[in-house]
Amino acid sequence: MPTRAAARRSADAYLSSRVRFGIKFGLETMRALCAALGHPERAFPTLLVAGTNGKGSVVAYVDAALRASGLAVGRYTSPHLVRVNERIAVGGRDVGRAAFEAAVGRVRAAAARLVRARTIPAHPTYFEALTAAALDHFRRAGVDVAVLEVGMGGRLDATNVADPIASAIVSVEKDHEAFLGSTLDAIAREKAGVLRPGRATVVGPLAPEARAAVEAEAAAAGARLVDARDGVQTRDAAGGLEVQTPRFTYRGVRVLAGAHQVDNALVALRLLEEARAAGLAVDLSAASAALGHARWPGRLERVIIEGSPPLLLDGAHNPAAARALAAHLAPGPPFVLVFGVMADKDVEAMARILFPLARAVVLTRAPTDRAAAPEEIARRAGAAAAGAQQEPDPRRALARAQRQAPPGGQVVVAGSLYLVGAVKRVLKKKTLA
Repeated sequence: MPTRAAARRSADAYLSSRVRFGIKFGLETMRALCAALGHPERAFPTLLVAGTNGKGSVVAYVDAALRASGLAVGRYTSPHLVRVNERIAVGGRDVGRAAFEAAVGRVRAAAARLVRARTIPAHPTYFEALTAAALDHFRRAGVDVAVLEVGMGGRLDATNVADPIASAIVSVEKDHEAFLGSTLDAIAREKAGVLRPGRATVVGPLAPEARAAVEAEAAAAGARLVDARDGVQTRDAAGGLEVQTPRFTYRGVRVLAGAHQVDNALVALRLLEEARAAGLAVDLSAASAALGHARWPGRLERVIIEGSPPLLLDGAHNPAAARALAAHLAPGPPFVLVFGVMADKDVEAMARILFPLARAVVLTRAPTDRAAAPEEIARRAGAAAAGAQQEPDPRRALARAQRQAPPGGQVVVAGSLYLVGAVKRVLKKKTLA
């Protein structure tokens, strides 16, 4: 019988072996896997959250509110920051290592049977395997509901194997254009894959082109759209935001840092209302207080280190997210920026938005093959990167930025959640030079 350490190596090695197969659109493998596992995706109601930015925050809000309603909630998100276990949580707690290994092991065994039978041509990708493992674990944990964050797009994303009782499209911006299309129309149509006939999909603020595409897809599918802002009034009040929707009045609503979080919270509240209308036992009166307990690491996350300037960690990884970060930083203290980004991102646009706001910029590289090297970032950023320093190692880049932070200032780490995760690992190990 394998030891726990051997099982851990086995689970990690299996997932790592699937990384090189990258991103694969299509639901054939997921459907076959779920069938082989006994259809875990049918064992509980699901809420599916899609969007370019903000979907993780919405999942965090909804998860907290559902737990406050007394429900056992499964939460599936991506990517992780430090440990892969973070992606799968029940009751607000990350899956334990033994349960994680067991779930991945069951997926691996099922996939092996399917490959031998030639039902699928190859083992699942990394994201497919993790999605199947999450669904299988949620069933075994006996969750009352699962909240699933779509990985990319929606129509052909692995999470779309679920049949949600309600869904959300938080935002539509240009990102992952090589896979989703180069226009907002095309990207919106991919994300509209979470629509279901006769069921509600809550939408956040969308550009006219994206909104028209989602409306067209909803009409074709027979789905009902709910504009998160439609009929809603908000006002600042003592003890937090007051939100009045056509169905309910929420008092004392507190949101995560950033002005954009108000819209994310509205999407979450309207999604909770639709889930309740679909039969889920949601306590709306508990929702407002619950939102204030939501935590979403790596998104405008402030870290205080004794004897060092404060850190602000934000995984802004596309121009829209960079604009939201810039809006948060503009009225704040001076800062040094540590910036690293994936090679497929719009580096020039992000640099134009963020670099001029910083006292100094240190370019670095997240520890993944997808990341752009500092010299590539500088080249693609053009004039915006004039004077930027280059330090490939995130640990040394952070240390350099901390030494240069002005009195009363801070260090901002941004450009990629993979970079934020690398910095969090540095802080956890206390290896900062």
